[in-house]
Amino acid sequence: MSSDEITPLWQPDPARAAASRLAAFHRFAAEYYGAPKPLPDGKPEVEYAQFHRWSVEHLEDFWSALIQWFDVRFTTQPTTVLADASMPGATWFPEARLNYAQHILRHGEDPQNADTAAILHMEEGAAEPRVTTWSELRRQVGSLTAELRRLGVGPGDRVSAYVPNVPQAAVAMLATAAVGAVWTSCAPDFGARSVLDRFQQIEPVLLFAVDGYRYGGKEHDRTEVVAELRGELPTLRHVVHIPLLGRGAPAGTLEWDALTSAPAVPSFEQVPFDHPLWVLYSSGTTGLPKAIVQSHGGITVEHLKQAGLHLDLGPQDRFFWYTSTGWMMWNFLLAGLLVGASIVTYDGSPGYPTTDAQWRIAAATGVTVYGTSAAYVMACKKGDAHPGTDLDLSRLRAIGTTGSPLPPDGFRWIYDEISSDIWLASVSGGTDVCSCFVGGAPTLPVYVGEIQAPSLGAAVEAWDAGGKPVVGEVGELVITKPIPSMPVGFWNDPDGVRYRESYFEMFPGVWRHGDWITVTERGTVVIHGRSDSTLNRQGVRMGSSDIYEVVERLPQIKESLVIGLEQPNGGYWMPLFVVLAEGAELDDALRAAVRDALRTQLSPRHVPDEIIVVPAIPHTLTGKRIEVPVKRILGGTPLEKAVNPGSIDNPDALRVFEQFRKTEG
Repeated sequence: MSSDEITPLWQPDPARAAASRLAAFHRFAAEYYGAPKPLPDGKPEVEYAQFHRWSVEHLEDFWSALIQWFDVRFTTQPTTVLADASMPGATWFPEARLNYAQHILRHGEDPQNADTAAILHMEEGAAEPRVTTWSELRRQVGSLTAELRRLGVGPGDRVSAYVPNVPQAAVAMLATAAVGAVWTSCAPDFGARSVLDRFQQIEPVLLFAVDGYRYGGKEHDRTEVVAELRGELPTLRHVVHIPLLGRGAPAGTLEWDALTSAPAVPSFEQVPFDHPLWVLYSSGTTGLPKAIVQSHGGITVEHLKQAGLHLDLGPQDRFFWYTSTGWMMWNFLLAGLLVGASIVTYDGSPGYPTTDAQWRIAAATGVTVYGTSAAYVMACKKGDAHPGTDLDLSRLRAIGTTGSPLPPDGFRWIYDEISSDIWLASVSGGTDVCSCFVGGAPTLPVYVGEIQAPSLGAAVEAWDAGGKPVVGEVGELVITKPIPSMPVGFWNDPDGVRYRESYFEMFPGVWRHGDWITVTERGTVVIHGRSDSTLNRQGVRMGSSDIYEVVERLPQIKESLVIGLEQPNGGYWMPLFVVLAEGAELDDALRAAVRDALRTQLSPRHVPDEIIVVPAIPHTLTGKRIEVPVKRILGGTPLEKAVNPGSIDNPDALRVFEQFRKTEG
């Protein structure tokens, strides 16, 4: 084990850690709810481990403390915290009534806060943000809420949106929640088939739709796609036109400005704790995307915890996470509003006009907590970006990463190129809970390649194949006790069959997430990649992300994909597919460099059987590389049965793999 794997990259200043909201909440929970008292001898890792253990062993006390700490406003008080703790089917806060949007917009009630920025919006190439104040956000939501009710949209109705990450999306979502309707969204870079695969499942009554969007310095007209959506969604009663590119409203549509111009105060439908708030979707790579339903109450309390405690966000912060409305991180971005922070929205390419575009947005808007993908961090490293010296990031105190495991080189790059005194909160969770199982803690040190800790209230363990917890070994990521934001179900799954098959089939009564993880002796967590595509050579399980981190460190390799395929004769074939950097060639020297790097930095088992050049690596629409469908294609499954082409960013990239099928040893 190298020294940088046991010495922290960063440790919080003790005074800064003690002033964090997590530390203050710990003191509150210890005083009033029986949590273990903070330790006086400065052992933050032991202290957090004890507090976390209490949070999962005393779920009712933990969540009671949390709703009091964050002043969750139930208009009808719950009779208990957790009436049924079984999974699936846990029943949280029965009889309670509340509204998610009300908890966000209460931050605009204070006259002293009225002119403070709620949303700062950046567009490609813009030097300054466009500001929406808290009072203006409340007014627009109030106006749109009244119009939705006038149009007959009410509790339980589904409202869909084909919009990018712009302020109008946040306004539309909050108005939808305010009337008790159910929100769902897709980014406008999704094609019509991908959108219909999602929206047709839930039968929306209203569609918010843009005329197009800007990306990579170009305008992309979506009027034809919107026309197709209108024709293929027979349940639509209304379409609201949002003219981002300035085009006139198509016949039969309502105009956004007309619906949001009235001076109005929002009123909020009080709904049960488990009332559907929104529908998110799985990637849908092997069939129709799963329509995942999460609740008003579950999201409210979980996002207060994650944003307020684990990201230490509050009213003085500016929060930016690069995302699209087709990814759960857009929904999580709104958690910044939930704790009174200002959020930064951005509609455009992550790397245009220069690789450091996202850092420039953070600098221009004075972001204090900035989130991005691991892939973007590594692209900045390869692109020789130097945002820490080229830009004023003096207000930035924390960086979050997710989407895929952040390699150790990504950790080092952030501390080398951004600041040696920055809190790096690498997180991992899922669309399934719209939150993180493991992530940041402002009181803990950061170790290279490791996520700081399991989240409070999340009973995270690594299990071996026999269902036994393991420490220091690779195991299945499982959650042994319920979390409020777990789905209340899937849409059109009345008996819960698909829901149970998705998470509870391997270990009945225990959530199996589908990731390989290692829980270390220090309580940190390492994510190794998806367990359903995990490599298994000679009985040793290996994570694909470990291989990507080593291979993509080589400047000649732009991107890679590794697959492990069991052969009919008992053999095992492990090819490594690579996309070469411009001007690079896969010659004997590069093959040797790849093999030597994997052998010396990982192990001989990690060395591939073949290295194969492909023109592109396929990804989901949210940017994750696709391993399982490629494995199926290599194993002989026809492409049309191995994957849903509408869920892929570049379906043609998959066809290349058909020529490499190898079903015999």
